[in-house]
Amino acid sequence: MRRLFPMLLCSLSIFAQTPEAGTLPDRWPTGGPNCMEMQEYYIHEYNPNFYILRQSGCTDYEKPFLYLIFGSDRALLWDTGSRNSRVREAVDRLMDRWLKANKRTGIPLVVVHSHKHGDHIAGDAQFADRPDTTLVKPDLASVTAFFGFQNWPEQNATLDLGGRALDLVPIPGHTDDSFALYDRRTAVLLTGDTVYPGRLYVNAPEFETFRKSIHRLAAFIDGKPVAQVLGNHIEQTRTPFVDYPTGTKYQPEEHELALGASHIFELDRVLQGMTTPAVVKLRDLTISVRTPQPRRPQ
Repeated sequence: MRRLFPMLLCSLSIFAQTPEAGTLPDRWPTGGPNCMEMQEYYIHEYNPNFYILRQSGCTDYEKPFLYLIFGSDRALLWDTGSRNSRVREAVDRLMDRWLKANKRTGIPLVVVHSHKHGDHIAGDAQFADRPDTTLVKPDLASVTAFFGFQNWPEQNATLDLGGRALDLVPIPGHTDDSFALYDRRTAVLLTGDTVYPGRLYVNAPEFETFRKSIHRLAAFIDGKPVAQVLGNHIEQTRTPFVDYPTGTKYQPEEHELALGASHIFELDRVLQGMTTPAVVKLRDLTISVRTPQPRRPQ
């Protein structure tokens, strides 16, 4: 049985309450086949204070997922999407709906990023002048300063949205600023582009950093309730070991979004057993190690 007894005692005291339930759709619209039936963002209510936005493949084949989480004092937006979308309009409509349902006139918004790649920060400019909004820049220095990390990546941090504690776990490897977010209220773990049903890209020189990060993430969740592991993309099909080619907009038979704690433990076990960086296909995801190509002389 994979459990660390001291950590289990800690988790029982901190996470004694049953996590708030939420629902996920069996299938997500992806944009297609004719790109006439879907808005730029499909919005799903996981529960009344936790929302998932999926960008249409008709705007960009990346089709990233974004997350909007509400506390009593402020809300947090995880990522701002990829190219060619009016993400602020979608977020503002959703926030207005939440405010009306909760009989509120306003709530501050904090915008953060799972990591700094373009398909997760393209909408940043739309929030730069938004009132009552804090936009954390997508770079390691800004992330560590805002959240108060003192010993990145060995130290975790906590952000309180007001009666809602979020744990931030550094997981560099995909990028140097990647981190996971654990919502104690729902026991949902957001893992960005580091763990999701698809190709987990890591450059060969960063393989050891990636391996340590997955080991650290596995240790963090060991003994804690984990209702869902939600990443930023779906690239796998419903057929085990088979993914959609890069650039696919319409994915009618895509894998479900949610993974579980068992996927992280499996990924950790496989990585710890690897002696050299390599591409490894697992049932629901692929370790996709890439060798950077040298730049040509100018």
